[in-house]
Amino acid sequence: MIRGVRGATTVEENEGQQIIENTKKLIEEMADANGIMPDDIATVLVSMTTDLDAVFPAKALRKLEGWTYVPVMCMQEIEVRGSLKQCIRVMMTVNTDKTQEQINHVYHHKAKQLRPDLLK
Repeated sequence: MIRGVRGATTVEENEGQQIIENTKKLIEEMADANGIMPDDIATVLVSMTTDLDAVFPAKALRKLEGWTYVPVMCMQEIEVRGSLKQCIRVMMTVNTDKTQEQINHVYHHKAKQLRPDLLK
């Protein structure tokens, strides 16, 4: 079965190293929390809010061992008045036997306010 695993994090400033580090930590936890191996992944979509432009957040995946061939695409998050700033969102599409309810979605830092109902 194909399932989506959601995650989001924030950074304190528009700085490349911080964006990569926070994105890497998020993706590692998403994979660990759901028992995901790189070969299980169909695609990873990464978006950033319009106030972040220092680096492509997908570079974080290239720092993970075994993730070289995982397809990843970056995009800009749509701008919505009053929405969370300095936010990086990840949608990982994976092959898994888990049900929707068994998927562990991961939110770090200020992004925890996005979906408190999904935090475990």
